[in-house]
Amino acid sequence: MADLLVIAFPTEPQAEEARARILAMQREYLIAVGDAAVALRRPDGSIKLNQILQPTAAGAASGALWGSLIGLLFLNPLAGAALGAATGAVAGRLSDVGINDTFMKEVAQTLEAGEAALFLLVRKMTAERVMEGLQGMGGRIMSSSFDETKEDLLRTALAGAEAERGAA
Repeated sequence: MADLLVIAFPTEPQAEEARARILAMQREYLIAVGDAAVALRRPDGSIKLNQILQPTAAGAASGALWGSLIGLLFLNPLAGAALGAATGAVAGRLSDVGINDTFMKEVAQTLEAGEAALFLLVRKMTAERVMEGLQGMGGRIMSSSFDETKEDLLRTALAGAEAERGAA
């Protein structure tokens, strides 16, 4: 079972840096992330989602491959690739994997203009090591399905960053 975590940051670059740290920790096998997206509330109130999972592009690539193979059977691989890519792109666009886009947009509407939220779908993690990696990031927890122990560790790590900034 995965945990959902939403952390608000004052700016988009801070949220992107936190996501980059999380993904670096994933390469070190300290955390397994199912999805990591950043939502930015623009000054005009619109929401911009920056996701790492792009189902439309993946669907188009997969569809083109399968379309080419099927097209070879009918001696027209280019037409098969084109039809397969179009079909795959539509299927990818209609499928929503990871964190629900509508949910992310609704949560991002509660942000102030210019703020960004990092959405994480965490499958498993080494809590202490991940919290050490997030030390110095700032931000505030908006939503979490972590148990109290993990959430307190995260809150302490984020609050520690604010204390360091205030002392400087």
